[in-house]
Amino acid sequence: MPTQFAEESIYNLLPRLEEKPVKPPRYISIFRPSVKREAEKHKAQWKTMGPAKVAVPSPKNFLQKHSKEPKLPARKKEQDSKKLPALSVPRRTDHPVMGIQSKKNFISTNAVAAITGLPKKPQPIYVDRRQGDKYLLETSGLVPKYIKKKDYGVTPKYVAKRNEEVKRAREKYEASILENLKKRAMKRLSDEERMSLLQGLKKNWEEVYHEFQRLPVEIDTIPKKLNKEKLETQMKQLEHDIEVIEKHKVIYIADE
Repeated sequence: MPTQFAEESIYNLLPRLEEKPVKPPRYISIFRPSVKREAEKHKAQWKTMGPAKVAVPSPKNFLQKHSKEPKLPARKKEQDSKKLPALSVPRRTDHPVMGIQSKKNFISTNAVAAITGLPKKPQPIYVDRRQGDKYLLETSGLVPKYIKKKDYGVTPKYVAKRNEEVKRAREKYEASILENLKKRAMKRLSDEERMSLLQGLKKNWEEVYHEFQRLPVEIDTIPKKLNKEKLETQMKQLEHDIEVIEKHKVIYIADE
């Protein structure tokens, strides 16, 4: 690879003066004098201790003790404040009534009450095992309390209200459909026509199915395969039509 050398010249041996780059003049904004003048004009306006003119407080209005505590309203004197409340405890000066005796025979009364009174019914209890602890039966959840409620088996009000709203919405929807169908000249099938149509479709399905069963077991030719596919397609279409008619009670057809 050939080496490259700088071109030699005799002028390169002479000393050269070092040239210093000339700096461009510094940028000075044209708004500098106005800004400097405004700064000197409004200089140190904020260096004050509070407002310039403040009313000097009077030495008589000094802070007193408890002056900032909340004061309660003055108590109103009640008219019956002199009357003392009724006492349930007898006074020290009161004397009991003496000499009152009862002729009631408490022994015989208690005996008659014990004989004629109904026996106390024991509370029903249950135990978890043969030698277990006893628990109250009423709070155990084993007593059928819920079925003895007055509103047991009654449809709640919110459910009845919701059913009425659904019924009204369905009637409104059916009325709008009838109106649209009348405009489009549609005819609604009656129940007799619907049942006859359904029976006819089922009869056709039975005929196609009977023909399908008479097919040979071994289908080895193209015409046999085509015939089988044709019968299967007819059966599927009839089954779909029967399902649609059984599912929808109301059917509309175009009035020709």
